[in-house]
Amino acid sequence: MQNKPNKKQPAKGTLRRLMKDLFSFYPKMLPLTVALILFSAVSAAIPAVFMENVVTVLADAAKTGNWDWGAIRAQILPMLGILVAIYAVSLIANYLYHRMLAVMTQGALTKIRIRMFDRMQRLPIRYFDTHNYGDVMSCYTNDTDTLRQLIGESLPQILVSAVIVISVFCIMMWYSVWLTLVVVLGVTFMTLITKRIGGKSGKYFLLQQKGIGRTEGFVEEMMNGQKVIKVFCHEEQSKADFDRLNDRLCEDSTRANKFANMLMPILFNIGNIMYVLVALAGGALLISGVWNLSIAGLAGTAGATLSISVVVAYLNMTKQFAGNIGQVSGQLNPLIMGLAGAGRIYALIDEMPEADEGYVTLVNAKETDGKLVECEERTGIWAWKHPHIADGSVTYTRLTGDVRMFDVDFGYVPEKIVLHNVTLYAEPGQKVAFVGATGAGKTTITNLINRFYDIADGKIRYDGININKIKKSELRRSLGVVLQETNLFTGTVMDNIRYGKLDATDEECIAAAKLVSADDFITRLPEGYQTMLTANGANLSQGQRQLLSIARAAVADPPVMILDEATSSIDTRTEELVQRGMDALMNGRTVFVIAHRLSTVKNADVIMVLDHGRIIERGTHEDLIAKRGRYYQLYTGAFELE
Repeated sequence: MQNKPNKKQPAKGTLRRLMKDLFSFYPKMLPLTVALILFSAVSAAIPAVFMENVVTVLADAAKTGNWDWGAIRAQILPMLGILVAIYAVSLIANYLYHRMLAVMTQGALTKIRIRMFDRMQRLPIRYFDTHNYGDVMSCYTNDTDTLRQLIGESLPQILVSAVIVISVFCIMMWYSVWLTLVVVLGVTFMTLITKRIGGKSGKYFLLQQKGIGRTEGFVEEMMNGQKVIKVFCHEEQSKADFDRLNDRLCEDSTRANKFANMLMPILFNIGNIMYVLVALAGGALLISGVWNLSIAGLAGTAGATLSISVVVAYLNMTKQFAGNIGQVSGQLNPLIMGLAGAGRIYALIDEMPEADEGYVTLVNAKETDGKLVECEERTGIWAWKHPHIADGSVTYTRLTGDVRMFDVDFGYVPEKIVLHNVTLYAEPGQKVAFVGATGAGKTTITNLINRFYDIADGKIRYDGININKIKKSELRRSLGVVLQETNLFTGTVMDNIRYGKLDATDEECIAAAKLVSADDFITRLPEGYQTMLTANGANLSQGQRQLLSIARAAVADPPVMILDEATSSIDTRTEELVQRGMDALMNGRTVFVIAHRLSTVKNADVIMVLDHGRIIERGTHEDLIAKRGRYYQLYTGAFELE
């Protein structure tokens, strides 16, 4: 089954999905946090009302000339008391929702990273063959950081500012429609500026995120290939390539931040101009005595003309209104970056996992009255448990390692077939070797046996069972693979050997190491089997790393082994030791060997010679030498493997 590429979803859909996820993570805390944010925002808009009332009291005293401070205090102090109480409650609300935001933000990121990693572990090999590792790593680092800013800073700030803007606008309309029109004119201009400058900034912030992923991927590639770079004196070219990527990232980042840095000062100054215009308009209305159109006036709770108390309160509200419009505009770029990061994260999470329609499983078994019976304990006998849907029966087939391919065609992309009509068989205990030039299809065949890829046509049977019916995890559990490229994980030598069988005892791991002649160099390490390995075993030689990789396969003790140039990184003397261990390891097992050193496959039961995805010769070493065909040419050096 082919995995379809994930389609990029729009920002609106990304935001909706993110909020849905946050609610599923925190069904009680999220609504409570939003309620506290709303309360805090509304509280920030209320002081304008109290200011208008206080100024009204003072203006009335000035108008009548009756400065009865006792009466004035009696009117003002209760209002101040209520205001202090509101501020106190608002302070508590601020403290609580910021703590809750911290918990939700880090908790949500933890859960999302778990989702990403879980999905990554279930993606097919095809995904990693077609995606840059550094770009994938960027999802865990840069994209999650932008998501942290989005959840913990941008969205709450936008919500607070939006509520304050709406609340202040309603209060403005309550006091004076004329002055509100002046503010609306200024806000319209601010919106146009934000749309023009913010749109350009957002475009380059998106390019910046992509550029970061490309740059990280390049740096990781250069770090992994540092020895090759040094050997071929490629430092200057690598620097030039990096400079090209880095300059492009710098250009996009500079443009993004240039527009972003321009926006806030422009909006701030527009707010100052709006403040002046409101003051001028308010003064003109006060002097002219024009009828004040307001909701309060229509409701009969205010006078017909504008008062000084309204103008003073209005100026404060104008500052607050413009400031929060600026706050919303200032969060647009982090919002765009956060949604871009979330989109990349969800693109990874939404990738189609490796399809597995298999239902045949691998179980421990024992023989009772000549029949295989499933059991819990390990008996050394494995069997395929095959449930039959038609009649509900279950049959058990002993795992022997009989692998057969019939007329198999395959292409990494459908339009380009790389294996043509491949037919072969490996009976239990046979050693089958694949030889041929690079790109002939040797590794591709083994990738099909363990179902890293699925065939385009034909059949592959394992102990007589179509491998499409076998669960991939069970199929791979029955196969031991030693790759040409070794991968060691951070941990002790013992941990890395045990990776082949997680429940293996120390004694089993040591026995496996001795079998493949790795015990000698391991015991000479500073801490022996407890020596810590880091950076893919950088403190070991390439040959030592390969020996540990072989020991890892040996401890798994599978009935079928796939050796992809398993001794390529081992010197001739060590190879002789390892070959004896490998012979002991291969005894009684079905083994597929890919080798460029033809001396390592002379004792194979059958040798398959491949050329451009086709098997052109097959037979034993002696048979193929006698034919004096392509294998003879390869063996005698008349035709080079490469």
